[in-house]
Amino acid sequence: MADEEEEQGGRIFFSNIGRSMELEDEIVLTSVGIDIGSSTSHLAFSRIVLERLDTRYMVVERTLLHQSDVLLTPYSGDNEIDAKALGTFISQQYAAADLKPEAIDTGALILTGVAVRRSNARAIGEIFSAQTGKFVVVSAGDGLETTLSAFGSGAVARSAKGNSRILNVDIGGGTSKLALCENGAIRHISAIDIGARVIAFDEDRRITRIEEAGHHFAGRAGVPIALGAVLGQAEARKIADCMIDCLFEAMQGGAISPQTLALHRLPALPEGPLPDVLTISGGVSEFFYAGQEQSFSDLGPLLAAALRKKLEGWPPQLEVPQQGIRATVVGASQYTVQVSGSTIYVEPLELLPIRNVPVIKPPLAFDEEIDPSAVTEAVRDALSRLDLRDGESPVGLCYEWAGSASYRRLEGFCRGVVKGLAPILAKGHPLILVGEGDIGGLVGMHCRQESNVARVVSIDGIKLDEFDFIDIGAILETSGAVPVVIKSLVFPSLGLGHDAVEKE
Repeated sequence: MADEEEEQGGRIFFSNIGRSMELEDEIVLTSVGIDIGSSTSHLAFSRIVLERLDTRYMVVERTLLHQSDVLLTPYSGDNEIDAKALGTFISQQYAAADLKPEAIDTGALILTGVAVRRSNARAIGEIFSAQTGKFVVVSAGDGLETTLSAFGSGAVARSAKGNSRILNVDIGGGTSKLALCENGAIRHISAIDIGARVIAFDEDRRITRIEEAGHHFAGRAGVPIALGAVLGQAEARKIADCMIDCLFEAMQGGAISPQTLALHRLPALPEGPLPDVLTISGGVSEFFYAGQEQSFSDLGPLLAAALRKKLEGWPPQLEVPQQGIRATVVGASQYTVQVSGSTIYVEPLELLPIRNVPVIKPPLAFDEEIDPSAVTEAVRDALSRLDLRDGESPVGLCYEWAGSASYRRLEGFCRGVVKGLAPILAKGHPLILVGEGDIGGLVGMHCRQESNVARVVSIDGIKLDEFDFIDIGAILETSGAVPVVIKSLVFPSLGLGHDAVEKE
């Protein structure tokens, strides 16, 4: 997140409306995480405390305020989630938490697993993002879900103690997410199409839903399946055993069979030493740790039993996570927030919130004399590299300012950026700039007043990488801060710090 000072008419902000940043050492936010999965849906509410360190706000405290009941995700048809039933459930959980939507400062709504592939997934996200608070992000990437479950399960924090390598395996309804954590950071992530509800059935064991992965594993197990057919316990166990064999192969990292590799939704874990500790989260964990008696008419109990057997004799120490089925939703409520920077510039204020903006990070040389033509060329190359030159969507430009902020240097940078982003601006999109240094206000003001750009969002104190997507929320009335969520396409080689909240 960036922060703000308000100048009446409202363009430059520090950390609180009408106040100096130096007076605002602490910001307290109420956050919600909403997880709509292929098997279950639930919410978690948290309080997050951020303190100012130099020009950056850091999360110093997270408190879980309320965890909702767990709802079996309702479907109104084979490919549609029942949005009305979900809306009713979410309203009930707000009441149970004694919170109203207007009391929520930030948070995330995550459509996870195969739920995101439903025909009305986008519509559900748009409805709930508008109804569940001032700033609730809609996101469904496998990388983000894996990251959130690793944080929410406690695996990242656990790895910071004793220099342990922790592998967290989050097994949900449609996918399994693997996160290898070390020294308080996520080192590698992966995701694979293995989950409890790739085949679902009713109380009479008649199959009601089959995902593509369900057909795949039934075929590998030699079990014929069809909608309406009865799936016996022995046949279901064969399928579950086949799935766990595949999952266990993925958990070990390194070279894997082509069949298993084809099921991966993210690159496989690399070869390396085995983890010291293994934790299991997600819906299947409730069966795995013998704390769940309710059956959701799926393969969950059989997957848990098969995994238990498979792990016998495997060296890593098995431990219980801080969160099981709620790992992703707790991660969503507590690890999708950042507040940092000293100044920003927003014109007009009604531009916010903005969501799902792709980020470019052109290599820019901040020499004593900044060459605007070189800046323009670098920006255009970055747009071309990511197929963004058509201007169909807004684009955020990230830069690492270095040196003085003289008028001449600002002019060279801003003129080059505006010209390079001309195809984007010509389509009516705002100029969106994200600086890592304490200069967002000056850059934004220069672009507005000297380059005559009518619509500008310029924030700072945020570290981004190319391929990131950024959401910038509306100004929070309580603190004047702007919440920012950065959703990374996380690659296996990328390590994330425990308090690097921006990388969610």
